Amino acid sequence: MSTFEREQAGLRQAAPVRTTRPGSDGEHRVQQHMGTTERADRFYADQVLDRLNTRMREFAARQEMFFLATADRHGECDNTFRAGPPGFLHVLDDRTLAYPEYRGNGVHASLGNIGENPHVGILMMDFLQDRIGLHVNGTARIVADDEMRRTHFGLAYDPVPGRRARVWVEVAVEEAYIHCAKHIPHLRKVPPRDAGRAWGTDDVKRKGGDFFGAAAEADERGTFLPPPRADAASWRAEAERMLERAERRAPAAKEQTFSGWFSRSVSA
Repeated sequence: MSTFEREQAGLRQAAPVRTTRPGSDGEHRVQQHMGTTERADRFYADQVLDRLNTRMREFAARQEMFFLATADRHGECDNTFRAGPPGFLHVLDDRTLAYPEYRGNGVHASLGNIGENPHVGILMMDFLQDRIGLHVNGTARIVADDEMRRTHFGLAYDPVPGRRARVWVEVAVEEAYIHCAKHIPHLRKVPPRDAGRAWGTDDVKRKGGDFFGAAAEADERGTFLPPPRADAASWRAEAERMLERAERRAPAAKEQTFSGWFSRSVSA
């Protein structure tokens, strides 16, 4: 019997009665309106976990990219892309993922949102091999690189300067479920056209240039005058305060996170 089969057998023996539905009130109302409640319940029952099972962990550990959704405290959303060598998305255990934040454009939209609102959505999409996707929803916290390495021994230092962690994002898993293969295109890699990926570059051309013509329209938008900026020491102090707030919030957040949609008080 494989590890996955043993895991499933153990779950079947210990599975409590499911008493509530995952998902938002909004999606439940739409399901009722569209007449898909029973179909949705079958999906919830069969596919939605509150942890990463063996196959999910194996899948996540070999991904080279994922999409990340965040929102600030006002609910304003951002969706972005993260990439790295296989394994850059670390599976710490069946309820925890972590990934390094590399040097980017300096905007830090995702980290800023996480500092205000820890809820995140990760979508891993395998276009090359299995043509399947994995959703992971959870709560995130920002962790300094030295703290991450003290807590999790054996994390390798990436030799590529542009892939060295500035900070880490640790995600406590609340929901994990499949994204079906029906409309996922099957792609394949092609040889790189240059010497390799320009990790950490500030070369505008290698970063994509003005592909969408936004910079060319700058004059039409008027002059951009950034507000007065605090000195570097003040910004650093504010960043440290943000990390401290995230760390203080983390234990409480973990206590309040989704622990599975199973009743602990109802017996079969």
